[in-house]
Formats: sequence, structure tokens, C-alpha cells
Amino acid sequence: MADSLSTGLGEEKEKEKEDREDDRDAGKTEKNNEKGGVTETLGFSDPNSGRKEKKRNLSDLSLVRFITTELTRGYFLEHNEAKYTERRERVYTCLRIPKELEKLMTFGFFLCLDAFLYVFTLLPLRVILALLRLLTLPCCGLSGSRVLQPAQVCDVLKGFIMVLCYSMMSYVDYSMMYHLIRGQSVIKLYIIYNMLEVADRLFSSFGQDILDALYWTATEPKEKKRAHIGVIPHFLMAVLYVFLHAILIMVQATTLNVAFNSHNKSLLTIMMSNNFVEIKGSVFKKFEKNNLFQMSNSDIKERFTNYILLLIVCLRNMEQFSWNPDHLWVLFPDVIMVIASEVAVDIVKHAFITKFNDISADVYGEYRASLAFDLVSSRQKNAYTDYSDSVSRRMGFIPLPLALLLIRVVTSSVKIQGSLSFMCVLLFYLGMITLKVLNSIVLLGTSCVFVKEANMEEKLFDPPPSAVSSRANSRAHRAKHVHTSPQQEPTPDKGGISLASDSSQNIDMEESSVPTFPKSDSDTFLTTPDEEDDDKIINADTGLEGDRLKHRTPKKDLLEIDRFTICGNRID
Repeated sequence: MADSLSTGLGEEKEKEKEDREDDRDAGKTEKNNEKGGVTETLGFSDPNSGRKEKKRNLSDLSLVRFITTELTRGYFLEHNEAKYTERRERVYTCLRIPKELEKLMTFGFFLCLDAFLYVFTLLPLRVILALLRLLTLPCCGLSGSRVLQPAQVCDVLKGFIMVLCYSMMSYVDYSMMYHLIRGQSVIKLYIIYNMLEVADRLFSSFGQDILDALYWTATEPKEKKRAHIGVIPHFLMAVLYVFLHAILIMVQATTLNVAFNSHNKSLLTIMMSNNFVEIKGSVFKKFEKNNLFQMSNSDIKERFTNYILLLIVCLRNMEQFSWNPDHLWVLFPDVIMVIASEVAVDIVKHAFITKFNDISADVYGEYRASLAFDLVSSRQKNAYTDYSDSVSRRMGFIPLPLALLLIRVVTSSVKIQGSLSFMCVLLFYLGMITLKVLNSIVLLGTSCVFVKEANMEEKLFDPPPSAVSSRANSRAHRAKHVHTSPQQEPTPDKGGISLASDSSQNIDMEESSVPTFPKSDSDTFLTTPDEEDDDKIINADTGLEGDRLKHRTPKKDLLEIDRFTICGNRID
């Protein structure tokens, strides 16, 4: 029995070993099969199957299939709707720029024309009235504390400046200057013309300050402490400035006349190409609304000045050809070419500046409203300046030198002989007065409409800004430093965690939930913040921006921007 049991147990153990060996063999065969399958898929086991797959891949990469795919593939612009909508708005803005820009240019042109005609029409009459008041003063007696009103004093000073400068200009020989400039080479004349443009801007920036200093020195109240060198030195400086500026404009007009009369027109072409160089110097720069406002005013002044220079050139050429009307048609194509190039350059320049800086075309409506506000405010009872002076400050256009040069050219070109000639001059003068009055009426009505549309009626009754107070505020703003108050000092609690940080975080969260903006008067209308500052939340009382105290320069209203005011670290 024992032997039979032992033999049975041995057989069972042998069967179990055999079963285990069979399982191991089956597992090995499965692994081999898997390896074989992988190698087959890689193409190493069966060469025929690899060749078939290569042929199939080559058929997929055929030229016909590639062309078919390129012709039939599609895409959906709606997946990036915001991007393409913005691009379309930019195109529409560029298409609106010529219309809006020319509206501003036309309005500004008639503003300059109004200030320019004032010198020829109303200024002589006002000077005569002021002198009559001085002559009749012993008979009528002194009704007030002043012999003349401040405006009358300024008019008399302007009249004396024009008379003295005209007498000095009579000694300048225009023909000698023309032949002297004509003998120079083309490159020299091109360089001279560019230098004259720069000098004209410098003269305009300093000249209006000289005239304003003269007017204030002559009309300053006696009870105030006078800290000046006297009226006569200021008057002599003003006479010298107007005379030198008139000579500068005469050289410009003579250079342009030489360019018109050159045989190959090379100088005229070079001078016109100078306008296109202006595009390169201004388009690829960062512009804010204030900078664009300065550039727009500069373009208005430049366009009006060019029209007067072209008029002077035509008068000089017509005189040389004995006022033959046929010669006017010879000059006409060149005049049209100069004007067209100026208009084209302005349109292209403003279109790309607004495109690159994301400025809307509606900003030109704000510029018109700002210029209209100057005209309307000068008609108020509490006006603090004459309109021609405000135009000079806003656009850099000073009419006295240009009017002086035009009077000099007209009197030298047109000979007045006989009573009939005097009658013609009188009729022409009456016609200019009529044009001035009609232009002023239309401009005043249009300006009132622009001011009303811009909701600026309340600003008409505000007192004029004080330069001393604004300087004091800016200095105080610059001198302000960051100081931590004793209540905000970090006080660690028992756990060693600063309580001030938690309180500051809570304060920042409260400030971020309710945004507050600066409450100054200059930010209520026509303010021009930087684009990168639009999304920043700033506390008006503390100046906090986020979690830091940051220095910010005060924003300027468009009404405070003159032609030569620094905006964005530069003047445009």
C-alpha cells in the first residue's frame, strides 16, 4: 500500500512539472509570435510586404494628390473673428481719414485766412480809431484810469511795427536776391531751403513769445510790481524779429521762384520730394492725440504759408512778363503739382499715423472743436487775447511777417498812377473788408456748432488757466516722494506674519473693485491718455496703481496744447 501511494504521488508531481513546462513553452511561443508580428510591421521579416507599403506611400505622395489637396483644402476666418474685424475697421478708418482731414484743413485754412485778412482790413481801422482817441483826449477828457484800452494799445503797437518794418524792407532789393540765389547750384539751394524751413519754425516759436511779452509789458497794470526791462527794448526786439522773419520768408519765396523758372525743373522736383521724406520721419513713430494735434496744426499753417508763397511767385513772374495772362497758364501746372503733392503727403502721413497708433478718425472732430473754441472764446466779454494771437499760439502762424512781405511784393509789382488806380485800390480794399466780415460770420456760426456738438459751452465761462499755478502744481507733483506712514508700518503678529501686507492686499482689492479716475478739470474733455494706461486703475488721491505708488505726469487738455508745447517728450 505504501509503495502504491508513493508511486501515485510521484506521478502527480511529474504531471505538474510537465504542465508547468508546457505553460512556459506556450508563453515563449506567444512572445516569439509577438516579436515576429512587430518585425513584420516594421518590414524586416517579410520583404514583400515592405515593398507593398513603400509603393502605397509613394502613391500617396504623388504630385497629383498634392495639387489636389492644395486646390481643395479650406479654412475658416470666423475662427479668428476679432482679428479680421479689427483689420476691417483699420481699412475703414484709413478710408475716412482723407475726408476728416480735409474738413479740419479747410476749417483751419479759413481760420488762418481770417487772421491774415485782419492785418490788412480791421487792424488799420482800429489803429486809426486809437490814434483819434489820443488826439481828441484833451477835448473829451480822461473818462477812466486808462488813456487807451489794452486792446487798443496792442493794435497801436502792431501798427507801428508794420510801418517801421515796411520802411526797413523797402531797402531790400528783391531782384538782387533772386539773381544771387539763382547763381547757386541745385544741391546748395536744396540744403538752403531745408535750413530755411527749420529756421522758420524756430522764428515762429520765439517770435510769438516776443510779441506777447511786448503786449503784456505795455498793458500791465501800474499797481503791480514791474519786473521788466521796459517797453522800448521790447518794442525794438519785436521790430527786429518781424523784420528778420520777413527776410527769411522772402528768401523762401525767392528760392521757390528760382525752382519755378529753372529750365529742367530739377530743383522743383527735389523740393517736392522733400515732402515725401517727411512721411519717413513721422509715420514710424509713436503718436498720441496731442502730438497728432500739433502735427495737424503745423500742416494747416504750412499749407496756408505755401499758398501765400505761390501767390508771391505768381505775382513776381507776372510782373516780369508785363502781366501777360498767357504766362499764368504756363505757371499753372507747376502750381497744381506743388499743391497736389502737399495734399497727397498730408493724407498718406495722417492715414498711416492713425493706423499704426490705433487712433480713430473721430479725433479730427475734437481738433476742430478745440480750434472753434478759440474763436468763440475770443468773442466773449471776458476774452483775454485777440483771436489772431490765439491762432499764432495754437498753429505757430504769425501773420505779421507774411503780411509785411506780401505788402512789399504787391507795392513793388503794381504801380499806382492816376485817380483811377486809387479808385481800384479803394474798391479792392472794400472787397477785402467784405470778405473778412463774411468769413468771420461764417466761421463764428460754424464754430458755435462745433462747440455745441462737443459740449464745451460750460468751458466758455471758466477763467483762463494760470501759467504760474500750473507750473507750481507740476513742480509740487515732481517734488512729491513716497513716504510710508506710521500706521502702515508692518507689525508682525504672534504667528510672525505681517498684518500690513494683509491690510494692503484688502485695500488693493477694494480699490480694484471700484475704479476711480483723476478728477482734474483737464480730464473732463479731450484728454489724451496713453493707450497702455487705459486699462490701469489709478487712485486719484494717492496715485496708487495696482500695489505700487507710481509717478504720473498730469494729462493735458487739447485746449492747453499750443504749437510748440512739449507733448510726449517732443514737439511735432
